Amino acid sequence: MNNYILNIETATKNCSISIAKDGETIVCNEIAEEGYSHAERLHVFIEESIAAAGIRFKDLVAIAVSQGPGSYTGLRIGVSAAKGLCFALGVPLIAVDTLQSLAAQATIEKGFIVPMLDARRMEVYSAVFSSDLQSQRNILAEVITEDSFQEYKETLYFVGDCVDKCKEVLTNPDFVFLETIKYPSANQMSALSYQKYLKEDFVDVAYFEPYYLKDFMITTSKKQ
Repeated sequence: MNNYILNIETATKNCSISIAKDGETIVCNEIAEEGYSHAERLHVFIEESIAAAGIRFKDLVAIAVSQGPGSYTGLRIGVSAAKGLCFALGVPLIAVDTLQSLAAQATIEKGFIVPMLDARRMEVYSAVFSSDLQSQRNILAEVITEDSFQEYKETLYFVGDCVDKCKEVLTNPDFVFLETIKYPSANQMSALSYQKYLKEDFVDVAYFEPYYLKDFMITTSKKQ
């Protein structure tokens, strides 16, 4: 039996949809626009992706959605669509860590991957993952300073839509900025959601809420 999963990523400016077969992306539709066109494009992308995959909605075994952190409006649109499809099709809902799927776009052998999403000013949502995408630090909403991440002795690879503003502050020579990786994509959700599907790691369709991070830590300088 083929396990088809629809993945929905709307946590940032990137409105992204993928259809995965047994954890492999077979169709991906996405567009990143300044105006956040998720409400207009999401359902069109879903229908186009189902058609392009040559399947029907009833062939889906689960719906996966990016759980955040990210844009409040974007997350609400994605989660609402995912819940509606789960109710209509009678399939489970899978929540995928937005920052983990962003980190999955980077391929490294050693060191850690630091996905960061822009909030405002010098504020970011960030996490730290190993090369095999295992979490090394909890997700934080934090203010980036010159002392941020100095506790890590390994090479850090930064990805996300706030690299441009952060690289001027984070000047450690062991910090590498992968500037071509800006937004999380449903393409990388495919493998992550399939792993959760096999483990039956589902969330409650009725009560699931996106992961909002609203409070920011004010990091203080460690210099004397």
